[in-house]
Amino acid sequence: MSNHEHTENTDTSAAHCDTCSVSEEDASTTWLNTKTLMRTMTPVSGMLLGLGLLSAFSFEQEQWSILFYLLSIASGGVFVLISAIRGLVKQRFLNISFLVTIASVGAIYIGQYGEAAAVVFLFALAEFFESYGVEQSRKAVAALLKRSPKVARKLDGQMVPVEEVRVGEVVAVRPGEQIPLDGIVKKGSTSVDESAITGESAPDDKKEGDAVYAGTMNIQGYLEIEVTKESKDSTFAQIIALIQKAQASKAPTQAFIDTFAKYYTPAVVLTSILMVVVPVLFLGLPFEVWLYRALILLVVACPCALVIATPVAVASAIGGGSRHGILIKGGKYLEKLASIRALAFDKTRTLTYGRHTVTDVITLGEHTKEELLADAAGVEQFSSHPLAEAIVSYAQQEGVTPHDMESYQDSAGKGGAARCLVCNADHYIGNTKLMADNHIDSQQYASEVERLEKEGKTVVLVADQEKLIGLIAITDEIRPEAKEVVSELKRMGIRSSILTGDNAFSAAYVARVVGIEDVFASLLPEQKVSQVQKLKQRYGSVAMMGDGVNDAPSLVTADIGFSMGDGGTDVAIESSDVTFLTGDLRSVPKAIRLGKRAMRIIHTNIVLALGIKVVFIALAPFGLTNLVFAIAADSGMAIVVILNSLRLFKIK
Repeated sequence: MSNHEHTENTDTSAAHCDTCSVSEEDASTTWLNTKTLMRTMTPVSGMLLGLGLLSAFSFEQEQWSILFYLLSIASGGVFVLISAIRGLVKQRFLNISFLVTIASVGAIYIGQYGEAAAVVFLFALAEFFESYGVEQSRKAVAALLKRSPKVARKLDGQMVPVEEVRVGEVVAVRPGEQIPLDGIVKKGSTSVDESAITGESAPDDKKEGDAVYAGTMNIQGYLEIEVTKESKDSTFAQIIALIQKAQASKAPTQAFIDTFAKYYTPAVVLTSILMVVVPVLFLGLPFEVWLYRALILLVVACPCALVIATPVAVASAIGGGSRHGILIKGGKYLEKLASIRALAFDKTRTLTYGRHTVTDVITLGEHTKEELLADAAGVEQFSSHPLAEAIVSYAQQEGVTPHDMESYQDSAGKGGAARCLVCNADHYIGNTKLMADNHIDSQQYASEVERLEKEGKTVVLVADQEKLIGLIAITDEIRPEAKEVVSELKRMGIRSSILTGDNAFSAAYVARVVGIEDVFASLLPEQKVSQVQKLKQRYGSVAMMGDGVNDAPSLVTADIGFSMGDGGTDVAIESSDVTFLTGDLRSVPKAIRLGKRAMRIIHTNIVLALGIKVVFIALAPFGLTNLVFAIAADSGMAIVVILNSLRLFKIK
């Protein structure tokens, strides 16, 4: 498989394939064709190899077994041969594909068709697993581009592409529309869902003079926005650029295997040649004998068990993890799971559920809880604000019927008011600004409001036309298993921290409850990336767990990215390396334990595979073994490696 290197320019047209000097589009087409060929021919090769073995050992039909073996070699060896030729012509060195090709040809020459077919199939299988993660790196940016704003509305109502809008122009945004560009509110007020940028679960109130970001959602209210950044410079565009840069820096690389092949393959080929040339030409020994010994060396040196030592273990671990709702997107992430030293959590929809829940209902004066909820739900049933929906839902759960209201008035960024037909009085629900506008004193309860806010809660004030009648506190519910998970990670030697766009009060409260000491709040996406980079400098290997578009850059910047499949955004899921489909945080330590066990098995496989080769490579020049024993040892070790690896599939 060819590697791809990207220039600093994030324009995709600037990327080139380092082995074929073609455009990215052409390279992508070549990669796609190779991938399709691999996915099609590898199973065919394995099936034909099985038919050959069945014919040879069950039906004793040697002629049929040879035919099946040759067909297996042809089907599985197509892209292996292509890789070998490409290595010679384009990269100017002998790669492992070349060694596999020579070994299989040698095995055919001496009549060992089954061994040749096994060599080709096992190597093709390894390449098949190795290519699994290539496709993943392309998806996150495509998903982001699909979600990015495409058009903007001018003041005259005309819709134009966002690329045509210049800095200083004013655009209009209606309720329910996406904000197309970064800018400043010149007219209007509203609530904006900024979770795509900041990760903040509660909508942010906006008024004249406030900044807004491209890609966020205008919940209610009409806005006129003066554009401060062109489309290519918007915060949303920067998120895309950050992902592209991070993916380029952690793209799959064959540096280790190429370095290994540059020395190992030529050494084996040269040794085999010398094993024939020196005895025959200089010592006058029989050509057939030393050719046979050289082929034994080639067959034994062919890295069959060594090549499958990792991919079969990886496939088993990935399969075993998926049975428990842990989706690991490639083999390289198992090693990274095993080496994690720090884990950064986003807060909303990661440590918390991301849903608003009423936690406190505090009545003032002579009002009862039922009366307070009836009045509050009566006003809020007119609103689509998430906090309003939480209050109405809580009233329903408590069996409280909302009071009938009329003459509802919305105060964007403050709350709402309506006249209660039951109490025959005006009622207000919202923040302290709304109370001040209607001459209702809330200062005497300021300490109580501050106490609730320090617990990470949003406080909604409820008043009649004269005074406050109660306080309602709302919070994002913390996952009950979060504290247990943080404690377990600590026992495993992994340091936890919170990186969130939420406010400091909310972040500090969650950290206190779950037992996390390091808290970084009110972060924009680029600030999260910066913090992840600092954690990497401090701890080495760092994981990041998040769920939103705003988390995508930091997910791909971290050594390994985690996302929750239950409620997480498509972009976060595509950008992450491990997705937890069950939505259970306890899957995090499970995945890390799986990674550690997989690496132990992989290391064991490698030691076994190399050990048997060292023994037979030492015996081959002295004629102390034969091809049958060499094949049996190599194939036997391959079976041992496979069986050892398959234990990961049944991990509990």
